[in-house]
Amino acid sequence: MPDLAARFGARLTARGKPVAGERTVIALSGGLDSLVLLHLLRFGPVHPRVPLVAAHFDHRMRPGSADDARWVAGLTRAWDVPLELGEASSRLASEEAARAARYQFLEAVRAQVGARWILTAHHADDQAETVLFRILRGSGLSGLRAIPARRGPLLRPLLSFWREELEAYARAARITPRVDPTNAELRYARNVLRHEVIPRLERAVAPGARHALVRLARLAAREERAWRALLPGLVESAVLERSRDRIVVARPVLLAYPSPVQARVLRNLVRRLGSGLDEAGTRAMVEFTRTGASGRSHPLPGGLNLMREFDRMVLARTGGWAPDEALEILAAKAGEGRFEVGGRLLTARWSLEALPASACPGREEETFALARFAFPLRFRSWRPGDRIRLSYGSKKLKKLLGEARVPVSERGQIPVLVDGLDRVLWVPGIARGTGTEPVPGEEVLHVGVSDDGGA
Repeated sequence: MPDLAARFGARLTARGKPVAGERTVIALSGGLDSLVLLHLLRFGPVHPRVPLVAAHFDHRMRPGSADDARWVAGLTRAWDVPLELGEASSRLASEEAARAARYQFLEAVRAQVGARWILTAHHADDQAETVLFRILRGSGLSGLRAIPARRGPLLRPLLSFWREELEAYARAARITPRVDPTNAELRYARNVLRHEVIPRLERAVAPGARHALVRLARLAAREERAWRALLPGLVESAVLERSRDRIVVARPVLLAYPSPVQARVLRNLVRRLGSGLDEAGTRAMVEFTRTGASGRSHPLPGGLNLMREFDRMVLARTGGWAPDEALEILAAKAGEGRFEVGGRLLTARWSLEALPASACPGREEETFALARFAFPLRFRSWRPGDRIRLSYGSKKLKKLLGEARVPVSERGQIPVLVDGLDRVLWVPGIARGTGTEPVPGEEVLHVGVSDDGGA
């Protein structure tokens, strides 16, 4: 017992958490593990002294669970530890629901009492069982890290100690825990692993199976830390531009990475836009990046879409743009106005006289013969089926924009000027239609357009 207490205190000191004086909530079920943790913190000789608050949650998953709360209340009075009690509003149907409700309660207690930390009594056998369970479910490397020693304000200081060590401590300290009969029921997967699978593995396959599983968790955690250190640089090398709803990636850079690295980068980008990918979704995303044709797209969970645009991959939210706000030129007189296409704000100015020189170098400007188009003129975004008349014949705008290598995701931001008969007169920066060029002596309309503020 003294050895366990000393090692426990040394581990807390080495980790530097909790610091002496920091109020700490202890999750106390009444079982052996949580009682040993509370006893070590309350009576152990070598560790920082911290103000303790015990927290007990009744899941209401079995008859008699309310008796546990009364028993815990008596014990904490005897040990002079404040106690907070909670219970589920209705009987919880699964271990997962019980776990979520318990942690929600513990966090509420932490906030209520002004504590810095929450401590739970997970130990090395819990770790081994969790790793094996995740192996059997086909978890990836991240999942094999299993139970972390820390997650935010949650600490698990017994994670390196084995159940038999805690049992020996309890016997020496004369601690008699409450017995939860459901811990022996084989209808729960974790109990099957604990009572049947792992003992059988240690007897017939690998005597050190538990230790090997815990070592696997440590190795997986180490690998994940390495990935976290490297991944930001890999992502930044591939990303060309980003906004709240859109990330553009250089496809050649991405394809130069090995497939597992591509998968990590793509999953990271999807998370940045608030969604996630399972194994099948990741595999499909990597395959589309490698083989998808330019102009094609691949739907993703969470309202996201991945599109290939020449040598770029565009990850974006679907339906992210607000409705367009078109602008009409109603008559042959000077004016100006603002409009929006595909989320891009633009300013247009028009006049019967030459437009004044603009300080904005990005302004596009054209001159049209008044007699050769019908009012009202209208600035809008391009539509499927739009065609423009050129010197060598009519061409679809879709093909024109493709030849100009305008990425598909940006084509909705290209303004188009049409006349009252919906004929395309001008695609600023791309082409103007034939048939409206003025000859000397004709009345004309000068039209300029630029990003908002520059026309």
